[in-house]
Amino acid sequence: MRVLLIGANGYIGRFVADRLLADPAVQLTALGRGDDADVRFDLATGSPGALTRFLDAVHPGVVVNCAGATRGGARELTRHNTVAVATVCEALRRSGCGARLVQIGCGSEYGPSQTGSSTAEDAVPRPGGPYGVSKLAATELVLGSGLDAVILRVFSPAGPGTPAGSPLGRLAEAMRRAMQSGDGELKLGGLGVQRDFIDVRDVARAVHAASLSAAQGVINIGSGRAVRLRDAAAVLARVAGYGGALHELDAPPGPLRSAIGHPRADSDHAAPVAYPYPDGCGSWQQADVRTARDRLGWRPRINLEESLADIWMEAACRI
Repeated sequence: MRVLLIGANGYIGRFVADRLLADPAVQLTALGRGDDADVRFDLATGSPGALTRFLDAVHPGVVVNCAGATRGGARELTRHNTVAVATVCEALRRSGCGARLVQIGCGSEYGPSQTGSSTAEDAVPRPGGPYGVSKLAATELVLGSGLDAVILRVFSPAGPGTPAGSPLGRLAEAMRRAMQSGDGELKLGGLGVQRDFIDVRDVARAVHAASLSAAQGVINIGSGRAVRLRDAAAVLARVAGYGGALHELDAPPGPLRSAIGHPRADSDHAAPVAYPYPDGCGSWQQADVRTARDRLGWRPRINLEESLADIWMEAACRI
């Protein structure tokens, strides 16, 4: 099976590449913007015609799209998450390769959900921010393309390679600084949110399974269990061996804007503080993952403690 992987250098894409390369039946070609890609191509600016010519030359059986942006303004997110997917869909429609498309979506497409609920694929998406909107638009493009395609809606990925700017990455960095300076207490904010964390290696397994399956439409990829961020912080402290006290900062008045780590501010102007989960999903998110089990034969294998231990190992190397 010849697979074209788009976005192989990204957080999820690196693990998808490793998983596919471990399958002796897969011939992998990586397409991306970096110099180490097999083929350099920018989906946000490249034409569908140029991508079609490449597809006709390589003739992949599966195209996996892990490319995209998680940060930036609405224009940048739209360009990298929506326009780029439109380019992929149009190129596949024009090509004679007949490839199956595996598109990486995200839980932010659903937006806020009721506390205690599990979000299934038939939930009406109501994204609460530009990132979720841009990803939902991409999903709708894929669903309306007429292609043989599946969209994996990944909830909150965790584990090795977690970006330092993500909530769990910031938790680990704040703890690293506290241990390095010998602080006996760590002040953290925004720990009340609950998210469905899924290890990035389990995500890669899901992508591999989706590549081999005939499943179409949207499939949730998560652990099926919401975890409060303060509980994740306690687990991280345990695996890190941090014996200090964890104190949660009260949320400031006004709009919900709290931070992981104690913000430094002068006496006149408080430093701008970013909400730790700017995904537009409110205080709770938990995936219903029965479709992944039934249609892909997939279940998560790696628990959150192992994911956090790997996040801490990488943070500790910066001491």
